[in-house]
Amino acid sequence: MSNCQLYKYNRDFYALKKETSAYFSQEFIESELDNDHVAWLNYHGVEPREEIEHLCRKLNIDKLSVENVYHPIRRPKVEEYPNYLFFSVKSVLPSQDEDELLDVDKIHFLLGKNYLISFQEHSSDHFTDVRDRIVKKRGKIRMKGSDFLLFRLMEAIVDNYFEVLEEITEKTEKLEQEIRKYTDDTILQEIEAEKRKLIELRKTVVPMRDITVQLENIDGGFIEESNRTYFHHLKSSCLSVLEEIDSMKLVLDGITNIFYAAQGQRMNEIMRVLTVVSSIFIPLTFIVGVYGMNFKYMPELEYPNGYYTVIGAMIILSVLLLLFFVKRGWLRGLKKN
Repeated sequence: MSNCQLYKYNRDFYALKKETSAYFSQEFIESELDNDHVAWLNYHGVEPREEIEHLCRKLNIDKLSVENVYHPIRRPKVEEYPNYLFFSVKSVLPSQDEDELLDVDKIHFLLGKNYLISFQEHSSDHFTDVRDRIVKKRGKIRMKGSDFLLFRLMEAIVDNYFEVLEEITEKTEKLEQEIRKYTDDTILQEIEAEKRKLIELRKTVVPMRDITVQLENIDGGFIEESNRTYFHHLKSSCLSVLEEIDSMKLVLDGITNIFYAAQGQRMNEIMRVLTVVSSIFIPLTFIVGVYGMNFKYMPELEYPNGYYTVIGAMIILSVLLLLFFVKRGWLRGLKKN
């Protein structure tokens, strides 16, 4: 099963070859690369390692760069070598797995004068639009070099950031509508989950921003002067994502405050009802307590209609107290929960 795609193109033609990593480790050699076309080799997965190492040796890729493909990203850095640039970034998408917040994929780039190799750790497609541009000759991509291809790939990753933000925004708007209707604590858990998504997204976007700054200012001829403005645009997009993240965090904090305020309001309404009920029954309890005393000589005990008189007095007192509370407005605004 093929897990690699090789695109070769220039302004007049393009060719696509899908093969295994074993095939390209043997057949993708430096002699195939020339100034007449751009070659983009994309890997879905970084195993087996021996085949990738064999390919990199043919292209005179430093062993340290190969090692970095298999190690966690410590800090954002563009490593510049005489014949290529190497760096790693992360792409994120909304996760389809309920146990995971975001679907994170680490992507490594090797940029040469006329070629670009990208290594995706997982078998996922982040670059559908870029492939479509190559095949249909949309935009400038077929008239530009490998550095412009790199820009388009990184732009696709930044678009994924915006897609995640859009998904979080839609979820936040839904929570904002539900927060006033339901008192279930699971809503608070959903709010915290969205906050963790934003934190994870921010940790991904900041390195991308730093990488775009380095690419914008790097020397060595790998980035054409006319294309530096595109990487400046990428930096601006990353800053926009970070601003949106900060704004969404404030919105979620506000929704959390609304949740606690609504909970407090409901509690106040419950306490008001209990206070009214208690205020009505306190004098009734007093009357019952008085006539429940076991004194032998109590004048009212000999009244023939004493029982009915007391019951009637208690009912009248209850009605008068209830009317008093209604007149004072203490029973207005109570909502059913």
